[in-house]
Amino acid sequence: MPQSLANILIHIVFSTKEHRPFLQNRKLRVDMHRYLAGISARLGCPAIIVGGATDHIHLLASQSRTITLAEWVKELKRASSLWAKEKSPQWSLFQWQAGYGAFSVSQSQKERVKDYIRSQEEHHRQLSFQDELRNLLKKHGIEFDERYVWD
Repeated sequence: MPQSLANILIHIVFSTKEHRPFLQNRKLRVDMHRYLAGISARLGCPAIIVGGATDHIHLLASQSRTITLAEWVKELKRASSLWAKEKSPQWSLFQWQAGYGAFSVSQSQKERVKDYIRSQEEHHRQLSFQDELRNLLKKHGIEFDERYVWD
């Protein structure tokens, strides 16, 4: 095959450092989501949807075949953290947690994941971020040690 083609959908989840509610202000949160989508697009990983709650982000995107997952997430966090600190005095101490969760999504589940991300505010009225991440990790068969998941 003379051409390299891929359609790899990835659901990425990461939190603010110590789950601080930096994203409480709705306008700032929407601005952050837009900015993350822009960074992702610049990296060749077009975002399908970005959402989340006051202390974390969900991003569903198509991963470029020319960037590793680790490079992608590192740049998302680096660039958005710098942007946040310049954007608002409220975010002068803004940081993302060190780790992240990344989950493959089949084309057949794309709409379901989009709906899940779209309903984050409602979802988190009943479930903490920690419980949500535990559920995602278990659902995707990822073994984890609680001592090293939270920071």
